Amino acid sequence: MSTNFKRSAQTQLATVNDGYIQGPLKWAIAFTASLGAILEVIDTSIVNVALTDIQATLGATVSEVGWVVTGYAIANVVLIPLSAWLGDYFGKKSYFIFSLVGFTLASILCGLAFNLPMLVLSRILQGLCGGGLLAKAQAILFETFPPAEQGLAQAVFGVGVISGPAIGPTLGGFLVDGLGWRWIFFVNLPFGILAVVMASLFLPKDADKSKAQNQAVDWWGIGFLIIAIGCLQTMLEEGEQDDWFSSGFITTLGVFSIIGLGLFIWRELKTAYPAVELKVLRHRSLAAGSLLSALIGMGLYGTLFAVPIFAQSVLHFTATQTGLLLAPGALASAIVMVLLGKLSSKIDARALIAMGAVGTSGVMFQLAAITPQSGTDDLFWPLVWRGAFTVLMFLPLSLATLGPLPKHDISAGSGFYNLTRQLGGSIGIALLTTLLDRREAFHRAILLAKLSPYDIETNQRLDLLSGALQGQGMDATTAQQQALALMSQTVDTQAAVLSFADIFRVVGVAFLCSLPLLLFLGKGRSGAKAPVGH
Repeated sequence: MSTNFKRSAQTQLATVNDGYIQGPLKWAIAFTASLGAILEVIDTSIVNVALTDIQATLGATVSEVGWVVTGYAIANVVLIPLSAWLGDYFGKKSYFIFSLVGFTLASILCGLAFNLPMLVLSRILQGLCGGGLLAKAQAILFETFPPAEQGLAQAVFGVGVISGPAIGPTLGGFLVDGLGWRWIFFVNLPFGILAVVMASLFLPKDADKSKAQNQAVDWWGIGFLIIAIGCLQTMLEEGEQDDWFSSGFITTLGVFSIIGLGLFIWRELKTAYPAVELKVLRHRSLAAGSLLSALIGMGLYGTLFAVPIFAQSVLHFTATQTGLLLAPGALASAIVMVLLGKLSSKIDARALIAMGAVGTSGVMFQLAAITPQSGTDDLFWPLVWRGAFTVLMFLPLSLATLGPLPKHDISAGSGFYNLTRQLGGSIGIALLTTLLDRREAFHRAILLAKLSPYDIETNQRLDLLSGALQGQGMDATTAQQQALALMSQTVDTQAAVLSFADIFRVVGVAFLCSLPLLLFLGKGRSGAKAPVGH
C-alpha cells in the first residue's frame, strides 16, 4: 500500500476546518478508532466463558487459570494512563497502529499457547497493547470531530464500549461450544488486520514528534505507576480468593499500592516532563466525571458479572444460553446510543445522566425481586432497560467530562476517564464478589436456624420428600438421607438468590448516591468550556 495511495484517499475524503476534519474521512476515522476499542473491550470478557475448557486443556487449577483474566486486566489498566504520553512520544497514528498489530499478534499467541505460562504471558502482552486502544480511540474522536458532532461520534465509539461486556460472553459461548476455546483468540485476526489497514489509510499523519522525543523519559514515574496500579489491580483480582487482609500477600499488595501511588503523585507533580499529566485534573468536569465514570464502571461491569453467575449457578444455564440472555440488553444499548448521539448536544447532559442513574437504580431494585423460579422471561426486560439506561449515563458523561476540555488536554483526560471506569469495574466486581459470599453465608445461617427438628413444617417437608423418594424404590434410610440433601440444596439455592438480591440493591443505592456529583459537571453541550477548579 503506497504512501501516495493513502494520501490520495485522505485528500479525496477530507478537508480541515478549525483543526477538525470535515467530510467523509472523519467517519472513516470514527469507525477505525471504534473497531480498535471494540476489540479491546470484547477481549476483557470473552475469555470468562472459556476458563473451564482452558483449565481442562492445559491442566491448570482454578486459581492458576484465573491469571488468564488477571494478567490481562493488570496490563490493561497500567497502560491506559500512559497512553497520552506514548501517543505524543511515538505519534498518535504510529502508536495506535503499533497497539493494533501487537494486540493481534498477542491474540494469535494466546490461541497457540501450549501451556498456562505461555497463555498468561500472551494475555499480559495482549493487555498491554489493548490498553493503548481504548483511551487513544476516544481521544482520536474528540480531536477529529467538531463540538457540534461529538455526540454522534461518541455514540459510534460507545456502542462497542457499552455492548462489548455483553457481546464478549455471547460470542465466546458460541465459539467455545462450536469450535473450542482457542478460537476466542483467533477470531481477532481478521478484525485486527482490517483495523490496521483502516488505520494506515485513514488516520491523519502524525505531527512533529521531535519535541516530545527530546524530552527526558520519566522512568521513575512509569515505575511508580506500575507498582501502584499493578499492586492495586492484583489485590482486587485476588483479594476475595485469599480472604483479603487475612492474607500476608494481599496486605503487602495493599501497602505497596499506597506507597507506589504516593510516590507516583509526588514524582509527577515534581518533574518537568511527567509520564502522566496530573495537572489535567484542574478541570473540575474531568475530576467529577472520572468519579462518576468509576461508579458507572461498577454498575456496568458489576451487574454483567453478577447476572451470568446467577444464570449459571442458580438457573443452570449453559455459556451460550447465558450469552443469549445478555444479548438483547447489548442490542438495546446500541440502539439507544445511536438515537441519543443525535440528540445529546441539544439536552443538558446532567439531566440525561440523572435519568440514567435513577432508571438504572430502578432496574437494580427490580432485579432484586428474583426468585429461584426466575427465568429468561423474568430477566429479559430488566436487562433490556439496564442496557438502555446505562447509555443515558455513559454517552452524556463522556461529552460533559471530555468535551469541554481544551484540545491539547484531551488525550490525558481520556486516559484518566477510561482508567477510572476500568478500575471502577474491578473495584465493583471485587466488592460484589465479597458481598455475595458474605451475604450467602449470612442467609444460609439464618435459613438453617429455622430448620429445626422440632419445627412442624420442617418435619412435614422432610416426610413428604422421604415418602416421594421411597415411592421411587429407595429404602427408608437412603430416602431419609436424600431428603436431607435435597433440603440442604434448597437452602443453598435460596441463600444464593437472597445474596444476589442484596448486591443488586447495593448497586441501585450506589447510583442514587452518585447524583450529587452532577453538580460539578458542565451541561456538556457543544461549545461548553471546561470548569476549572481553583
